[in-house]
Amino acid sequence: MSKPVAPSSNPGFVHLHVHSAYSLLKGSIKIARLGELAKADRQPALALTDT
Repeated sequence: MSKPVAPSSNPGFVHLHVHSAYSLLKGSIKIARLGELAKADRQPALALTDT
């Protein structure tokens, strides 16, 4: 039986308002690239808020 993982005391920064290329006139970056950038910056998540 595995031990439960304790939540990190510092979960890192998370963008809560991000637009991708699917939001016309608001964003121009592709979703896959957003994920790559978030991972490279050690962000555990991001909130994709396309309109």
